[in-house]
Amino acid sequence: MEFKDIIRALGDRVHKLKDSISTEEATKNAFIMPLLQALGYDVFNPHEVVPEYITDIGTKKGEKIDYAIFKDGLPIILIECKHWTKNFILHDGQLSRYFHVSKAKFGILTNGIEYRIYTDLEEPNKMDEKPFFEFTIDTIKDGQIEKLKEFHKTHFNLEGILNSANELKYMNQLRGLIVKEFTAPSDEFVQYFTKQVYAGRMTAKLLEQFRPLVQKTAQQIISDSVSDRLKAALNREQEQEKKENAAAIIEDSKNKVDTTVEEMEVFYIIKAIVRAVTDSNRITWRDAQSYFAVFFDDNNRKPICRVYLDGTKKYLGTFDSDKKETKQELSAIDDIYKFTPQLQAMINLY
Repeated sequence: MEFKDIIRALGDRVHKLKDSISTEEATKNAFIMPLLQALGYDVFNPHEVVPEYITDIGTKKGEKIDYAIFKDGLPIILIECKHWTKNFILHDGQLSRYFHVSKAKFGILTNGIEYRIYTDLEEPNKMDEKPFFEFTIDTIKDGQIEKLKEFHKTHFNLEGILNSANELKYMNQLRGLIVKEFTAPSDEFVQYFTKQVYAGRMTAKLLEQFRPLVQKTAQQIISDSVSDRLKAALNREQEQEKKENAAAIIEDSKNKVDTTVEEMEVFYIIKAIVRAVTDSNRITWRDAQSYFAVFFDDNNRKPICRVYLDGTKKYLGTFDSDKKETKQELSAIDDIYKFTPQLQAMINLY
């Protein structure tokens, strides 16, 4: 399973479970520790992940932070955890104090859903007031997943992360400003563009006339950009499907497989099973040398099942949502009816 898929699955899990998490400790166990594991750290190895890490602060002895991640015997990341409903503003100073007396270069403030990652770009050994990287696990974007991957145990490179941290910090701040201006344009923003298209004297009334125009134009640009990217992605997927389908047809013709009466009986049984959830005309088949396959919409990327009838034993191969096949032995063809839920589930998936 790729890192991106692991993080997506964790995000879905957090979204489903959060309302049942009532304590800070439960937040750690259900949300935060699984992320540390996804990042390749052994949460049960005290040489890698130290819970309740003691950091003496001035005259205060025995002060503890929730987790410290170690590398080569030294802490590299400090993590301060809160219950998922907590307001972060109340606790930023606490992580900052821990950071100041530690050799760690990164501090993470999290409630298991939102993650804010800090370092010391402004002043050495003093944690910046603003994070250079932040994300929300259940709505994390692909670009953020790639950045998070830099903190994975196998990819962690202190110098590399710090080199990109400064740029990322200011890009995030600029992004926030741009989004704000596109959503609710300020006077300065409206004036800047109005002056480019209107030669008359700028007045308060004129400013208010142009404000919605600037806002609509900005939103239209974003909408057009998203639409163009979706169309391009859809076209690429359709072209890929055409190529794969054409290749499958050519391969089938090369194999010159003889389809048996028993295989066609299987096909009609499956059509009867899925008729309850779709038009049976959308169910198609292809015969290969080693199995008989049934598809949805004649698309080899939408398999419903495979049947293996050539050996001494008969098998039905069903698929899960990740297209992973599981074979089940059949004592008779009619045993296929026992798998009605799995076959109908595939139709619903498509």
